[in-house]
Amino acid sequence: MPKRKEEPVYRRYRTLEQHPQMQGWAADMAVNWHPTENQLAQLDTVIHIAKCGDSCKPPTTANWTYRQQQVVAAAKTAWNAYTRDAFGCDEHYPLSQNGKNFTHLGIGYIVADSLDTLFLMGLHKEYKQGRDFLVNQVTFDQRGAVSLFESTIRILGGLLSAFHWSGETDYKLLALADQLGERLAKSFNTSSGIPPETAILRSDGMPFATQCSTSESSTLQLEFRYLAKLTGKQEYQQQVDRVIDVMLKAPKYDGLVPTWISSTYGNFTGSDISLGSRGDSYYEYLLKQWLQTRQSEVDLRAEYDSAMQGVKKYLVETSPNQNLTYIGELRSVTTSEPWFSAKMDHLVCFLAGNLALGATNGTALMDIPPVLLTPRDQEDLVLARELGETCAHMYFDTPSGLAPEIAYFRQIDRTTKQEVQFEPTNQLLPPNGDILVPPNDRHYLLRPETVESLYLLWKITGETKWREYGWQIFEAIEKWAKLDDWGYSSLDDVTKMPPTRRDGIESFFVAETLKYLFLLFSDADPVSLTDYVFNTEAHPLPKFSW
Repeated sequence: MPKRKEEPVYRRYRTLEQHPQMQGWAADMAVNWHPTENQLAQLDTVIHIAKCGDSCKPPTTANWTYRQQQVVAAAKTAWNAYTRDAFGCDEHYPLSQNGKNFTHLGIGYIVADSLDTLFLMGLHKEYKQGRDFLVNQVTFDQRGAVSLFESTIRILGGLLSAFHWSGETDYKLLALADQLGERLAKSFNTSSGIPPETAILRSDGMPFATQCSTSESSTLQLEFRYLAKLTGKQEYQQQVDRVIDVMLKAPKYDGLVPTWISSTYGNFTGSDISLGSRGDSYYEYLLKQWLQTRQSEVDLRAEYDSAMQGVKKYLVETSPNQNLTYIGELRSVTTSEPWFSAKMDHLVCFLAGNLALGATNGTALMDIPPVLLTPRDQEDLVLARELGETCAHMYFDTPSGLAPEIAYFRQIDRTTKQEVQFEPTNQLLPPNGDILVPPNDRHYLLRPETVESLYLLWKITGETKWREYGWQIFEAIEKWAKLDDWGYSSLDDVTKMPPTRRDGIESFFVAETLKYLFLLFSDADPVSLTDYVFNTEAHPLPKFSW
């Protein structure tokens, strides 16, 4: 008979800092970031200009309607290249002009992910082409395992958003979403409620995992809760709420969580803390679940606020020369000697917009009496603006004007107070630039996180500079990622001129990057932040009450 596994020792403590191994390091690692007086003064100016209106803003000659039309043209070009090369396939390889599926029959991955973007942009012929393919040719009653997380955020989220934008009348889209939801939801039937990272579509078994990615387990709730609302099937909500309940009860580091969680015991098991890969959207969905149900679940907001305090306590740093505020990572946190890494994934750039969203709950500064902004709200807005600038630098400091997948920063060691040595060939702006990019991290996947934050920062602060940054990024995409014949591709090295190409393009280019640029350049407000919440794949879902 196999020996029963011992319950991890972490379970004995309400917070992981109480573990004897951890005691002592927390104070040594804390930086306790707070905004400077100058940063707060700049925020006061931003608020004053927002309240004052257009009369206080410098004149602009930018034609935002034209710029928005260029984004629509880019989406049409990308869609047409996909339909030419690989229509219906789950992956698109634009250089070799072909595609492939994740399962034998395919699951409508790219089409479902693109659908609401096509609708919002007014590309009605392309929308109908995609919609008809999904409802007439896609079935989830097939053999094969798929990513639970990616299938939820891209396909389920895309179907639900498209159903909403149909006026909630296209019930074939909802039926397809329900069919997918039923098959994905089997993965929640584990002892702890924490699902594995894969889902088996047909009822022929259950995937198994002993530990799962924190972000992938905690970034399913917006979609399944809205599906429960639309179908009346409460089990969808109950299953994903159970996941969050387990995570809320698990011990943490001042609100911060490692990047892995045990599917057996429901406790966090990783040794690293990151707001990049495997950690990012856990924090995003704490806030967005609270917003989705009209701010009714106060425990989620409290957990989000605790986590952001933890970010400020341990993860925020400022580079020595360019004064770039960035979010690093903590490593080896389960030992008595953790250490800080000045590594920031492009994925982390979501946080700038998320902080601004949390500070005002989506309401523009021009519509908020300044007295209602608490000191915490002001701190979050300052940090949001500083991070937005840093993420823009990750683009503008490269020769191509496009950001690498991962950046490191020049840093002063927290213990020795000496500058950490680095490889000069990794420096984007020698000799004094602070952004460092090793060769393996120089690829660009047309990711959306920076333009997502630019959009949210503009909507909330009213500052035109965020729109200008977005246009500069879009121009670089057009210059380097657009193919000569038709379509777009990812890039292998943004520090080479011209950047070398990669034979692949992610569905989030149309679903997120171009959608956020379209909204950033819109003078109207097609997706109000007070009425909608974007899932982590940029699918806008309406807020609701149960």
